[in-house]
Amino acid sequence: MNTAKRRVYLAMLKVFNLGLMIGAFGIATVLQGPQQDGGLPLSVFLSTRVKIINFVTFCLILLAWHGILSLCGQYQSQRLARRRSIVAGATCATTIASLFLGVVVMVFRISMVTPQFLFLFWICASILVAGSRVLIRSFLEIVRVRGRNLRYILILGSNRRAAEFARRLDATPEWGYRVLGFVDREWHGGADLEKPYPLCCSFDDLSEYLRRNVVDEVANYLPLRSFYEHSSRIAALCEQHGIFMRFDPDIFDLKIARARAEELDGRAHITAHSSPLDGWPALVKRILDVTLSVALLVVVAPVLVVVALMIKLTSRGPILFRQERIGRNKRRFFIYKFRTMVPNAEKLLPALEVLNEAGGPVFKIRNDPRTTPLGRLLRRASLDELPQLFNVLRGDMSLVGPRPLPVRDYEGFDQDWQRRRFSVRPGITCLWQVNGRSNIGFDHWMRLDIQYLDEWSIWLDVKILARTIPAVLRGSGAA
Repeated sequence: MNTAKRRVYLAMLKVFNLGLMIGAFGIATVLQGPQQDGGLPLSVFLSTRVKIINFVTFCLILLAWHGILSLCGQYQSQRLARRRSIVAGATCATTIASLFLGVVVMVFRISMVTPQFLFLFWICASILVAGSRVLIRSFLEIVRVRGRNLRYILILGSNRRAAEFARRLDATPEWGYRVLGFVDREWHGGADLEKPYPLCCSFDDLSEYLRRNVVDEVANYLPLRSFYEHSSRIAALCEQHGIFMRFDPDIFDLKIARARAEELDGRAHITAHSSPLDGWPALVKRILDVTLSVALLVVVAPVLVVVALMIKLTSRGPILFRQERIGRNKRRFFIYKFRTMVPNAEKLLPALEVLNEAGGPVFKIRNDPRTTPLGRLLRRASLDELPQLFNVLRGDMSLVGPRPLPVRDYEGFDQDWQRRRFSVRPGITCLWQVNGRSNIGFDHWMRLDIQYLDEWSIWLDVKILARTIPAVLRGSGAA
């Protein structure tokens, strides 16, 4: 697809997506029907006289929806994306758009938009946007399998990774790629290929080959160190021809980190990261953290007051315990908890080191002599953790994530793989919290944190939050 056609297609897609959002708004209005609590039926809504302020507000909402869809990657090429990723990206965009609409409703006090309407709008928008993207993708796949909308690709190098890339493209004709062959000094990779791809030309003859053949993309799978000059010259050649160049993301043979391209001050950079919480997933998680934390603080406000009074009446010292912890990427922050120990508990710690019952660098005593009688009850019910909701609102913590560790414990780490747990915000609850807490050894605890990173999803966070309630009620592993 040339540049002009792509611009036309993107413009049509943008208008189409906004039309879907407007359609979802209308469908939600119809499904809601007449309401007693302020909602309006569609007939009344359509017959309502439009005010300038309402028109301007709706136009601003449409503009914001357009920006949200853009930020969530809905206008980027998804030719090689999985259907699951397409649906997840579309659902993320409609979720943020629905939350934005809810904020606008609260600010401008729009009576017709009720919580029921917002839910219906989110369902309709998600089905329409995600469904349309899947249908468009399915139509394009049928077209590509029949030999239309193809991209002809040339692969630099004929090593194992280049051969695997060629086989993968050949095995998925719905992507619409046709492998022309390889560019290399000499043919030395044919034995590794299930299907014989030709050696199209040498590096010296590549310029002539590009002049005389249809080439849409060039994929560079040359070793970075030994073929840097070749790669640099060929990249300049592709630039002159206006040919799209693709690079092997696995340059350093990393096992976990994923590579992707980013723009920095107008220049492209390839980044490698092993944390799943980046981009729109991190934004969605943060929105849920703030929303749920505010709701929980409103619900438990009476409990906070009662616990604070009980601490003040039963022991001397401050109500809150404040301690420096290690957060995301080793940033230090102060965590807040209800005080469950005597005021000078930190100074008594060195004398109790010999009684430590936990393995590894952490310090845990099941019957810690520094704990007050009320503190034991608060710990068993996990009520001492409630002030950490303010840490979540500040952005130091998340509702779900690896537990934040004191500086003392962090300095005792002796394995770098364990430190990957610090690549995300620490959380109030986690897999360790719902699987036994102090009953679990340190190594198992760290592996649960790494498992959380490897398997992270919004759904996993929801499951952990749901499992936290019975775990707290059981009080298993509380220390």
